[in-house]
Amino acid sequence: MGKQYMQLSAAEREQISRGLAARRSQGAIARELGRSTSTIWREIHRNSESVAHYRAEPAQGLARGRLAKPRRARKLSCARRWQYVRTRLRRGHSPEQIAARLRVLYPDDMGKHVSHETIYKAIYVLPRGELRKELIACLRKSKSKRGLDRRTLNRGSISDSVPTIHERPLVVENREQAGHWEGDLIKGRHNRSGIATLVERKSRYLMLLKIKGTNAYDVRKAMEERFKRLPMALRRTLTYDRGSEMAEYERLTERIQLQVYFADPRSPWQRGTNENTNGLLRQYFPKRMDLSGVTHAEINRVQRLMNGRPRKILTWATPEEVFKQDLRLTNVALGS
Repeated sequence: MGKQYMQLSAAEREQISRGLAARRSQGAIARELGRSTSTIWREIHRNSESVAHYRAEPAQGLARGRLAKPRRARKLSCARRWQYVRTRLRRGHSPEQIAARLRVLYPDDMGKHVSHETIYKAIYVLPRGELRKELIACLRKSKSKRGLDRRTLNRGSISDSVPTIHERPLVVENREQAGHWEGDLIKGRHNRSGIATLVERKSRYLMLLKIKGTNAYDVRKAMEERFKRLPMALRRTLTYDRGSEMAEYERLTERIQLQVYFADPRSPWQRGTNENTNGLLRQYFPKRMDLSGVTHAEINRVQRLMNGRPRKILTWATPEEVFKQDLRLTNVALGS
């Protein structure tokens, strides 16, 4: 274990001042004091305008003043507010959703507002233990440390000439028309089980389909069955990656009139809505999990939770609310 850091003393600051006046390097001064060079550098830049202006007595006064200054009370030091945050995390709400909800509930009381960054910090500052482990597991990406991420893995792909995203109608881009979807397949352990994920671009509404296998036939059959339940106006296009499970895309288009377009190879950002959704789903279906044992009831439960979350992009409405509104408008149009 490294040496514990101690605040510089007045005598050390005096030695730094004399050393700088004698034009000694910061490294040489650090060695004389048994300190690191970075400690000397920080001391000079915190407590003086420059190396030429560093003086021991003013530096000591600045350092004392900084130590005497009381720290601002943490907003989550309030037990009731911290309990509210923990409860919402356990219900699957993200820190951003919790922070936004507090602003909605208490629009005129700034003292009850917290930022999502404050919530993240409150979680990761917890000592190692069951509470810290539980709350990190509630986050979308259950990382032991903030900032860690994983790269996506390549898998077998369609390399034939297929309809590409560059041929897709421009109306799909602005997300103003309902019925345009993005799709993918999350696979379980050894790629032997899978769940198809279909996200509607306008509402961000999610449909989850349990797939018997991960081959093209099983994927096409599951999608065909699910899309048939929707009116034609809500199944216009599907944008997919080049995974081999979509090899029967032409038959899918023929049977339900759903036009399929493929993103460029190794370009997940072209299906950003679906990619982000898959990242959230890993909270419920971790990588290397055997998905063959997941029941339809469990899949439906996760789908309801995901579609019931308020979304910033939807002005804090839920995907379910927006999708149902589009469904009502479609039914009215069909009936007129």
